[in-house]
Amino acid sequence: MASSPNKFLLILAIATILLPSIAVATEYVVGGDAIGWKPNFNYTDWAKDKMFMVGDTLVFKYDPTKHDVYKVNGTAFSECVTPPGAEVLKSGNDIVTLKSAGNKWYLCSTLGHCANGQKLKITVMDMMSAPQPSPNAAPPNVFVGFFQIFVSLAIVILLSSYAT
Repeated sequence: MASSPNKFLLILAIATILLPSIAVATEYVVGGDAIGWKPNFNYTDWAKDKMFMVGDTLVFKYDPTKHDVYKVNGTAFSECVTPPGAEVLKSGNDIVTLKSAGNKWYLCSTLGHCANGQKLKITVMDMMSAPQPSPNAAPPNVFVGFFQIFVSLAIVILLSSYAT
């Protein structure tokens, strides 16, 4: 059976190899820190260059005396209405964890706000549906791969020196 230092080094080697490949969830402040959730802002432009993944979070920051956030369906989003039973958030610092892939729609129910742009539509992807890089895309970061190999080899050498 491996000694305690050997177990630690083995776990460290495995973590060094596997951890960079595990996706880390991203937190998005809707509209950005400076803007937040308010009317007269183009949330479509804000969202267009972002890739929302299952596990990511949206943070809606706003004045709760003036705004709210409703989770709605596509029809309600298009018509700027809040259907009965729709989930409403109203703390002023609402965190929404994206738990499933697909389209998600959010809007403010304050009169005129949705019509003035205070609404957000995003598409959430899971790891299986994420787009593959185009043939002209930059190559993956080779440094990370070499670093993983280097650290793994160093740990193997350390383990072999402990074994002798």
